[in-house]
Amino acid sequence: MAEKCSEGLLNGAVPGERSKQDKSVKRGNWGNQIEFVLTSVGYAVGLGNVWRFPYLCYRNGGGAFMFPYFIMLVFCGIPLFFMELSFGQFASQGCLGVWRVSPMFKGVGYGMMVVSTYIGIYYNVVICIAFYYFFVSMTRVLPWTYCSNPWNTPDCVAVVNGSFSNIAGLLNATQKRTSPSKEYWRRYVLNLSDDIGNLGEVRLPLLGCLGVSWVVVFLCLIKGVKSSGKVVYFTATFPYVVLTILFVRGITLDGALTGIMYYLTPQWDKILDAKVWGDAASQIFYSLGCAWGGLITMASYNKFHNNCYRDSIIISITNCATSVYAGFVIFSILGFMAHSLRVDISKVADHGPGLAFVAYPEALTLLPISPLWSILFFFMLILLGLGTQFCLLETLVTAIVDEVGNEWIIRKKTFVTLGVAVAGFLLGIPLTTQAGIYWLLLMDNYAASFSLVIISCIMCIAIMYIYGHRNYFKDIEMMLGFPPPLFFQICWRFISPAIIFFILVFTVIQYRPISYNEYVYPTWAISIGFLMALSSVICIPIYAIYKVCHSEGDTLLERLKNATKASKDWGPALAEHRSGRYAPAFSPSTESHLEVQPLHPEKDRNEAAAASPVQGSNGSAHSQDSRL
Repeated sequence: MAEKCSEGLLNGAVPGERSKQDKSVKRGNWGNQIEFVLTSVGYAVGLGNVWRFPYLCYRNGGGAFMFPYFIMLVFCGIPLFFMELSFGQFASQGCLGVWRVSPMFKGVGYGMMVVSTYIGIYYNVVICIAFYYFFVSMTRVLPWTYCSNPWNTPDCVAVVNGSFSNIAGLLNATQKRTSPSKEYWRRYVLNLSDDIGNLGEVRLPLLGCLGVSWVVVFLCLIKGVKSSGKVVYFTATFPYVVLTILFVRGITLDGALTGIMYYLTPQWDKILDAKVWGDAASQIFYSLGCAWGGLITMASYNKFHNNCYRDSIIISITNCATSVYAGFVIFSILGFMAHSLRVDISKVADHGPGLAFVAYPEALTLLPISPLWSILFFFMLILLGLGTQFCLLETLVTAIVDEVGNEWIIRKKTFVTLGVAVAGFLLGIPLTTQAGIYWLLLMDNYAASFSLVIISCIMCIAIMYIYGHRNYFKDIEMMLGFPPPLFFQICWRFISPAIIFFILVFTVIQYRPISYNEYVYPTWAISIGFLMALSSVICIPIYAIYKVCHSEGDTLLERLKNATKASKDWGPALAEHRSGRYAPAFSPSTESHLEVQPLHPEKDRNEAAAASPVQGSNGSAHSQDSRL
């Protein structure tokens, strides 16, 4: 009895009251806090940590790049991460529902949904290509090892046992040598067309793998966070096992030390270059997944009093440490490859699909038992991609379910997930054509670039200056038991928005029209890219105008004030947590949005039966139990 009493007191109840419940029966919660942390790590740690960060570090001054990178992590990455986690956890709503805080800015949530849709479409195509390489690696000899295949050209030169496969190869190595892995990628896997407008045929092997990847994602999310929370125990941890295996193998190779030195040797003169700081800020921003809506969604399934401040620091640092660690894995192998080809490492260093599907696979052919290392590498890519894809899909599904909000759609959430997965599969089919890689890179460069920066900046302004920083700090204190540290208060109000604005300016100044190897995109394709970018940002002013027009008030100023004022149903989702200024004076409008749930359903039914009306001596009906 004493234990139960103390438990109730810790949970915010007073003696004589029932203990409060910190779980949402209606929406569901994570099984435990480890599931949330692992899911968030899987979301933040994605393909970019492996195929983008190491190259950025090498290109921007090696070890010197680490200094601006960690400065941006401290002043921008962690504060924004903490803001989004606390925002979603406090309201227990997805990226649309949280904007009850200031309804005029709900367009920010729709913008997040549009961005997540774009990323979810092309991200799963990358995963499907990794699936394809994973399957074809299950052979005695990797198919991109030699130049004797029907798709190879006379320029193809393989490296066998440390020497070139033909005499001409020795000359071509420094001129126009084409590796077997590059020809396999361009001429067989993609069967690349000559123009983005020339779609050609659908590559059936890729289409089949795309179906496999969507089926895997759907099955892992079939019960929402209850099923995905169990899957991440494997998908979020096993990549580190593979990275460690590849790292141990890599550092034992000839030339590995040279590659690692290229990666780490600081060039301190570059630290004064604005581009280096811009790249560091952009990498932190995009790597952590800020403004995608995923962080808000994942945090919305936390218990109300979870310490998301601690979680944000753990997840952010884990993400950045993974990027640094992956650099050792990548450059140890690339150093070995440069040593084998007898070229400078700058000739083999690459990023993006070029690293994952050309440079690294070629390096793997030079290793003994190359199929084994290939299977491990592509399995790691699949798991890294799936961790992010889970959250992208859950973001869309949660936003739809929370927005409709009735019991029927909550019960049918599995069918909503299925519908979104089928739509994603159908929209991804054009990316499996012969021109698919052109469209994939177009979406990657435009759909989730400066639009994310604008969305994040407006979110900071809306929370800190429209809703009010004092109100938000009180909300966090009510949720965590302590206000956000002074450092985070300063970052949220001044430093982080300034850095976000700097990223936006840097992105505009550094803009160059997209190209893929020697192919330059036509103007009409770039225009489509800008339209994709604008399609997410345009949601913000359109919804703001709509909300102002439909708000109460006789003047524009009154309408604007009412449109930005927090809704009556803003605040903690569970009635037990609505204290202080959120203490409910229940009205039909607010009560419908709150989840009031019995702690002991069977006991409540018995009490209800016992509390049936009894006819009094004066003829009036009264209850035997007068408790509210």
